[in-house]
Amino acid sequence: MARTNKKVANISRKELLKPVKRAVVKVGSGVLTAKNGLNMAVIEDLATDICALRKKGFQIILVSSGAIASGLKKIGLSKRPQSVSQQQAVAAVGQSSLMMAYEKAFGHHGQKVAQILTTRDDLTHRRRYLNARNTLFTLLSWKIIPIINENDTVVVEEIKFGDNDNLSAMVTNLSESDLLINLTNIDGLFDKDPRAHKDAKLIRVVERFNRKVTRSASSIPGFLGRGGMASKIKAAEKVALAGVPTIIANGLKPRILKRIFTGKEEGTLFLPQEMTLCSRKHWIAFTKSPKGEIIIQSRQFRGADQ
Repeated sequence: MARTNKKVANISRKELLKPVKRAVVKVGSGVLTAKNGLNMAVIEDLATDICALRKKGFQIILVSSGAIASGLKKIGLSKRPQSVSQQQAVAAVGQSSLMMAYEKAFGHHGQKVAQILTTRDDLTHRRRYLNARNTLFTLLSWKIIPIINENDTVVVEEIKFGDNDNLSAMVTNLSESDLLINLTNIDGLFDKDPRAHKDAKLIRVVERFNRKVTRSASSIPGFLGRGGMASKIKAAEKVALAGVPTIIANGLKPRILKRIFTGKEEGTLFLPQEMTLCSRKHWIAFTKSPKGEIIIQSRQFRGADQ
């Protein structure tokens, strides 16, 4: 899908998604985990849809949360530990279970998958960024589904500040994808938290990112994951500046990806922005970490001629 700045507010979802050839699908912890561990029914459903899309010629990249949430259930902990080392250990336990679940689910369809664990530091350096992109393109050319997660096990900064919503935006730009689908455990962006307010209304389309959208997102927190709705909106805004639409939808709904790709009005659609950034400028703006500081010294002048 060519990254465009044309107005698309009046285009139907089916028409908007028609040019899509490559998409990033991000799945949150609230979707992937159940009471007794990983939600295998959801994982099987996602694998079925992704394999069906693969057969139709779509290239799908999966950004998957769930390592820490899976580890909590596997170890028998009732809540996320506070210690960084404990969080890293939980992620190490959970990541293996998560990939085994994906291997099994995709294996039922004869589909191979590949695990990629990355950090912000990997994408900050331009050479490593390009190497990661080349690896992704090679996997896609081999018709293998890349499954990407933050490397929570070894990187302190990622556990403290990172989230897979932000990573999914970076991967969308890295892979030059045409669409970002963010699957969470509610139906999309509401004007207020639907779990606390019965009169909450689903926002079907977001044309512009403004304070109203930000306020609505900040009122809807996350549970198992680190992000919450606010981080999903930030991710949508980042890819919108690259000319890419985002759909935030309920990943607990059966066959949700099939419904989205057939143009059903699922979740909230975030339209691409008219003013867009090229891939390199987008990388500089949202992936590179700022260094140094700017100091502005002001002087007070008393006379007009001074």
